[in-house]
Amino acid sequence: MPTNDELQNDVLDESPEGEHLEVEYPSQLEVTADDTGKRLDQYLVAQIPDVSRVRVQQLLEEGKILVNGAPAKSSMKLRGSEHIDIVGRAQPAPLKAVAEDIPLDIVFEDQDLAVVNKPAGMLVHAGAGTGDDPRNRGTLVNAMLFRFKSLSDVSGELRPGIVHRLDKDTSGLIVVAKNDSAHRKLSEQFSSREVNKKYIALVHGFVKLDKGTISAAISRDRVQRTRMSTRIPGGREAVSHYTVQERITSPYGKFTLVEVKIDTGRTHQIRVHMSSIGHPVVGDTLYGAPSVMSPQTLLREARGNAISVRNVSRKIKAKQEESSESRALSLPRNFLHAASIEFLHPRTGKKLSFSSPLPEELEEFREKLRPS
Repeated sequence: MPTNDELQNDVLDESPEGEHLEVEYPSQLEVTADDTGKRLDQYLVAQIPDVSRVRVQQLLEEGKILVNGAPAKSSMKLRGSEHIDIVGRAQPAPLKAVAEDIPLDIVFEDQDLAVVNKPAGMLVHAGAGTGDDPRNRGTLVNAMLFRFKSLSDVSGELRPGIVHRLDKDTSGLIVVAKNDSAHRKLSEQFSSREVNKKYIALVHGFVKLDKGTISAAISRDRVQRTRMSTRIPGGREAVSHYTVQERITSPYGKFTLVEVKIDTGRTHQIRVHMSSIGHPVVGDTLYGAPSVMSPQTLLREARGNAISVRNVSRKIKAKQEESSESRALSLPRNFLHAASIEFLHPRTGKKLSFSSPLPEELEEFREKLRPS
């Protein structure tokens, strides 16, 4: 039987912040000739698994990394024979959520829990600095503290009430616990995969199969720490099931609207999985989607098909008659929406089901893709 801490680590893995504080650091490192000329901070990021550059900088600033027995600066250039001791853990500044009067779209609420429809662009909780840091303002947690006054504290002062999370640029349904008992029971449902979550995503290209399963373990990218990857051995199990809802051929290229059900809740899971099969989520530039789409991109896809080329050329000609601003198309968020969730009420055991339609900005974007 997993402990509550183990349940929390698994459930909260949907975090956009990703890194766990429980990572074991190596205590000693020996620099080899292959690393001659590298900056100390770059070397450490590559050598310490699952620890961000920010955390490495904190260790250096706190004097917890010694090179040949003495504290060193991050910019130090290595000569290839140094002995490095890591003598402690970074102690980040205390984090505390602050209540803010921010409007919330409450789908359901009772004495134990709430279901909130989170907009894209809103962080679930703060990720760096203290509560007074401007970057920690405007979070979902801050809004909930103002609205509900009291939330469960199982996850600590930084993320009260948070049972699972959504990425900043993902919209949709999120469940919040108001007391510790509800929190633990909901966490158990998430960890035992009894919660049914479905997402809607628009991805680039035509997905080959109408239905499919992506089973690929996910790890943090060793170079670009904000990214996750399916290409690194030793990742955590992740399973996503997709079903095609619509295929769209537009002046901007081919797109597939998919419904995705996830068995696990890994950081960036749907985004990473869809990108891993060559179909990044629209708007997700972190995983390969273009930031701006031009009508001309479809000509490359239609080569070799005379009928398609004629149709596309006609549409592009019409587009060219519009202003230069209207010819380019972009989406300032990810086309990913947590559309439905189903779980058992932690007190009554009654099955609860909630759904959320696509936000207006995603519907409008989809309409822009459809040829007139």
